[in-house]
Amino acid sequence: MNDHVDEIVQQWRTERPDLDVSPMHVVGRLSRVTQQVDRRLEENFARHGLDAGSFDVLATLRRNGAPFRLSPKELAASAMITSSAVAQRLNRLEERGLISRAKSSVDGRGTEVTLTAKGRETVDATLPAHLATEHELLAGLTANELHTLATLLKKLGTGVGA
Repeated sequence: MNDHVDEIVQQWRTERPDLDVSPMHVVGRLSRVTQQVDRRLEENFARHGLDAGSFDVLATLRRNGAPFRLSPKELAASAMITSSAVAQRLNRLEERGLISRAKSSVDGRGTEVTLTAKGRETVDATLPAHLATEHELLAGLTANELHTLATLLKKLGTGVGA
């Protein structure tokens, strides 16, 4: 059974037989799957009044445990986003009362970001639906296939510096 990526690869093999287009089998499928996963996750986040970036910040604070507080630098490192992206997200989340910012209790110069009670309620309400969506997306794979895929993606990520 051929898919769209198979068709693209075959077209390139016909038009440019001098090139090895075999990586397109993997990269093309990764791209297409990523688009579908992102779309489904965004739909879920929107139902909870969030976007992926906002959920990422709230979830990072929540999963770090009580007192649910990190510096913007720690947030950027833990959420794997840039400090400028964190600043924009924090502004929006603070406006909505989902996080608060205060001077660092450690040195007084930096800032600490804390998940508010409303922010914790929001992320706790969103997480089960988020996980259900992820389970639905992966439902076509067996436990062994999921393990193999996770292992291969980890290896690929390490190789490309992700």
